[in-house]
Amino acid sequence: MRRPTRLLALIPVLVLAAAAVSGCATMNVSAHMQRGLDFARYHTYDWGPPDALPTGDPRLDQDPFFKDHLEGAVEKQLAFRGFDRPSTGTPDLLIHYHASISTRIDVDRTDRQYGYCYDETCGARVYEYEAGTLILDFVDTTTNRVVWRGWAQDAVQGMLDNKDVMARKINEAVTRMLEQFPRGL
Repeated sequence: MRRPTRLLALIPVLVLAAAAVSGCATMNVSAHMQRGLDFARYHTYDWGPPDALPTGDPRLDQDPFFKDHLEGAVEKQLAFRGFDRPSTGTPDLLIHYHASISTRIDVDRTDRQYGYCYDETCGARVYEYEAGTLILDFVDTTTNRVVWRGWAQDAVQGMLDNKDVMARKINEAVTRMLEQFPRGL
């Protein structure tokens, strides 16, 4: 009878340990909008000319799938929100994106704090991983100012070598960012 009790007592510790390990794999998403701006005046968009900045990693710079899938995901979400991409004329908004990959370090101290250790020293573990950051900027074509910016950051493990994983991560990032984007009329 003691074994189930001991196992039940370990559940909170195991849940905290799982949360700590998966903590570096959670996609962080946020957005910022210019205060006081009436988004009802925006109805159309187009992609702005690419800037001279590389994405920050040749694996993305040289990957046409990344660019095509990203643009397709954004266009789908904007159409869902009532925005059009005109074939002629000046659009209300221009979209620019920036993407980069950088090495991140996460020191896992949660296990030690709650008395769960991986070894006899109960030392902190250091996790090194690559994180991708995607930024979408929407620029008002009359003022040439960024009126909305969304960003997402997540670990890219398994994404660069697997187009299905890349597509899922792009779709999740774009969907979650643009959930915070105001709808058109």
